Amino acid sequence: MRGLYLVTPNWDDTQRLLDVTESALAAGVSLLQYRHKTANIELRYAQASALQSLCKKYAVPFIINDFVNLSLQLNADGVHVGGSDVSVAQARASLGADKIVGASCYGDLGLAHLAQLQGASYMAFGGFYPSAVKQYPVTTCPSIVDAANAQLTLPQVVIGGMTVDLARPLVARGAHMVAAISSVYNANKPAQVVKDFIALFQ
Repeated sequence: MRGLYLVTPNWDDTQRLLDVTESALAAGVSLLQYRHKTANIELRYAQASALQSLCKKYAVPFIINDFVNLSLQLNADGVHVGGSDVSVAQARASLGADKIVGASCYGDLGLAHLAQLQGASYMAFGGFYPSAVKQYPVTTCPSIVDAANAQLTLPQVVIGGMTVDLARPLVARGAHMVAAISSVYNANKPAQVVKDFIALFQ
């Protein structure tokens, strides 16, 4: 797990979502998470199915935010759970040993230790910077990247207002993946932004 971790925006326009996502996948995204907090059940299923097909085309792992049942229904590659979702242990028990289970750990190393203990595939820290999409306290200290690498074996994802320039010092500290939404989906040239993110890891 290394590189750009792309997270989808709350777009109801499925064709627009697919067009930008395919451009990004073709440019070299490492993992795609489908996240749409306001979609109804029908839209969520339709978008997730279409995105999964795109990910198979580009051989990119596809995971779903929050909805373990949808992940099971589609036989997706995994799920990402936050603090108000099912636990990592519950998600792991539902999905099995071979699926990806990601865990939001915010700025809390204790949550990261628990996630590793419960069988998480990776830990996500943040927000580090203000986000155009997610509302949260911007209180995560960059030093958590160093501490996590010293104490834990899980790959770590950094999230929250990530642009190429803002992600650079966190990757330099040892972050394995950078999660981005707006900086890719709202870009004039999404594929170029993806390539710029990937260059941070080279």
